Amino acid sequence: MISEELEYLIAKLELQPHPEGGYYKQTFVSEEKISDKELSVDYSGSRKLFTSIYFLLTDKNISHLHRLKSDELWYFHGGSSLTVHIIHENGEYQESKLGLDLENGEAPQILVPKNAIFGSSVEIKDSFALVGCMVSPGFEFEDFELFTQAELLEKYPQHEEVIMRMAYKEIPY
Repeated sequence: MISEELEYLIAKLELQPHPEGGYYKQTFVSEEKISDKELSVDYSGSRKLFTSIYFLLTDKNISHLHRLKSDELWYFHGGSSLTVHIIHENGEYQESKLGLDLENGEAPQILVPKNAIFGSSVEIKDSFALVGCMVSPGFEFEDFELFTQAELLEKYPQHEEVIMRMAYKEIPY
């Protein structure tokens, strides 16, 4: 039964609720640091070279549309495929499938480029996806930005369908 398997994964991997949706646990933080002087991104201070998490979503929740100042590389670990919805800086929308069904366009690894607005969802009923996410330079909540539907519709009205489905009506905190 899926709920027992989910409970097992959440407990065994020590996952916690994530503000964007789903569950996560930070699994690695690089000891190396880098500053914005070596990068094209404007950070305050320095960042870890990279960080990594487990991330689990079900068909009952989504990862709401958000943006990072860093590149994020996603890796498929198990369960159903995961759809990653990306609005690139130029306004172009891309839908990528993270999974192992290579014959149907899925990939076991997907890059979300820095400054893209993105979220993810599990499309198969009563299922879940367990993935890994590696962020470089490392993830910091101060570099994480959630969006409302109104904010995104103002800038990207051509993507109304995905925005209405994947963005918060209002930020929950």
